[in-house]
Amino acid sequence: MSETDASNQSVKFERIGEHIAMITLDRPAVRNAVDAAVAAQIHRLVLQTEADPTIRVGIFTATGTVFCAGSDLKEMSTVRDIRVPRVGGFAGFTETRRKKPWIAAVNGPAYGGGAEIVLACDLCVIAESAHLSLPEVKRGLLALGGGTVLLPRRLPLAVATEMLITGEPITAQRAYELGLVNRVVPGEQVVGEAIKIAQKIADNSPNSVRESLRLSRASLELPLDEMWRQNHKAMELLYYAADFKEGPRAFVEKRKAQWSDS
Repeated sequence: MSETDASNQSVKFERIGEHIAMITLDRPAVRNAVDAAVAAQIHRLVLQTEADPTIRVGIFTATGTVFCAGSDLKEMSTVRDIRVPRVGGFAGFTETRRKKPWIAAVNGPAYGGGAEIVLACDLCVIAESAHLSLPEVKRGLLALGGGTVLLPRRLPLAVATEMLITGEPITAQRAYELGLVNRVVPGEQVVGEAIKIAQKIADNSPNSVRESLRLSRASLELPLDEMWRQNHKAMELLYYAADFKEGPRAFVEKRKAQWSDS
């Protein structure tokens, strides 16, 4: 199933199987740069994905040879007041609160905001020819779509600082070595590999995935004692979840578990 907005054909939405949703940036003529209309459309689709109990995983990808060149600089230089934040952050995505796992399927270079979309996702599959960069300092700008916030949490500080203040890119292989991405594959395999990972996630208990993701994200911010408290709280919630009974029962009965989407 696919969906497009009659007023904006630059973003595509489709369902893959029962439990996977994919958002595709489709502005190859401008290297998938994001303007206000595109950001609003993406934000709406992300909220729609998060609200649908049957969708368990989201994928964010793009068409063409560039994943995303960041903000539409033409719009920024003529009509946009950068002091007014966009709803949901860059591309309506980077600051949007999400409970479901999202995978970036990076088909080509990701510049500026494009790299910030990658940072905001939980997992990443990237084309072997691609690279990531935050070149804002070369344009008199700052990586305020998430680069200055998320990059130092995802990389060793010296590496993150070098990327932020030189604006120079890192290759897909270097990003993999640093633990920033999960898979490096030929460009034509990026979406397929992302779908494979998404399906493995979707096959698991949605409740267990959601809580695992919540605790993993919290571990970057909370002190150890508070993390243990959150861990014990999750155990209490797990005990009363339908999936807690269904998982062991399905294992014993040698059948596929029927998970609850609630």
